[in-house]
Amino acid sequence: MDHPRSLLNAAERLHTDMVDRLGTLVARESAPGALPQLESCADLLARWGEEVLGRPARRVVVDGLPHLLWPAADQRVLLLGHFDTVFPVGTIGSRPFSVAGDVATGPGVCDMKAGIVQMFAALRLIGDTSAVGVLLTCDEESGSVTSRQLIEREARRSGAVLVLEAATPDGHVKVARKGGSVYRLIVSGRAAHAGVEPQRGVNATVEVAHQVLSLGALGAADSGGTSVTPTLLSAGTTTNTVPERASLAVDVRAWTTDELERVDHAIRGLVPFLPEATLDVQGGINRYPMSAELSRPLLELAQSIAGQLGIGGLLGAYAAGASDGNFTAALGVPTLDGLGAVGGGAHSAEEYVCLDRMPERTALLAGLVDALSTVERAGPRPIDEIP
Repeated sequence: MDHPRSLLNAAERLHTDMVDRLGTLVARESAPGALPQLESCADLLARWGEEVLGRPARRVVVDGLPHLLWPAADQRVLLLGHFDTVFPVGTIGSRPFSVAGDVATGPGVCDMKAGIVQMFAALRLIGDTSAVGVLLTCDEESGSVTSRQLIEREARRSGAVLVLEAATPDGHVKVARKGGSVYRLIVSGRAAHAGVEPQRGVNATVEVAHQVLSLGALGAADSGGTSVTPTLLSAGTTTNTVPERASLAVDVRAWTTDELERVDHAIRGLVPFLPEATLDVQGGINRYPMSAELSRPLLELAQSIAGQLGIGGLLGAYAAGASDGNFTAALGVPTLDGLGAVGGGAHSAEEYVCLDRMPERTALLAGLVDALSTVERAGPRPIDEIP
């Protein structure tokens, strides 16, 4: 690594360019499953990546979704991120990218388009990127269903994984994350006329209401921060019909694998309250918790580099939300998360990024990547099977 102050100075010279690129990237909407928009965003990022890495992206398309991969033959570090956002197409029209002083707002600006901009800027500061792999996926916000296998394969080939999700609002990296599960409860009852003979029906809405109360008790049974949250609910067909069917989505978060498995067992053991109602449980554990112990060596390295850069007080935070870093950490690969932008308000209309902190985060990432790129490996992991 160059002298740390020189690295920071170089990142500061890229500040204006980073803000411009952030505006360009936020303007390229990338809603979950919106193929034309995702393709357009991928096209832009593929060009940016080739500019700094000197090699073209491999577009890995799974179920029509375009993921971008720049593998390295001897992949000592993998930079991992996603370019999809939670916002529907058209949001940019009512809430465009905007800059007020040192703060930028706009859909996806913090989660996680600023992190991607900083990543490419950091790679511009590194002389040799031949041992650096980059993976940008486009379905993280919808569960990483099509990208998980790709993420895990690339993690296994890597000495360490750095995740470009946003830092905390205070600028701390993320060393631990809750694991998460996603379920869908399907209730089947029997339809009947709601006014003439409601007693002949089996009301799926009433049944699902009982299940919501049962789920609340599952989260309350743990004092360690487990959450069991009913989310998306649908039931019935018309206002004058006893609902025959209802569907309930459930989000579960926990700090330990034991807790995820306790709740999983309990949800699969749910029984109907109403006679003749039936209950089908779909889904399961999606991401296992990310361990702070596995992150510790990378945190210590990041803190050392931050100190050389004059960035004081870098800490490792525990994050309730999950990320693709949960997948890589579950494989035992050293993983450090939250290396993206400093900001907050993710998934909301108040989402923001602190523009004045982009250079320091870029320099920190560059220093980390440079240090990890020089770590000797037992041998290269093959890439000949990568599509």
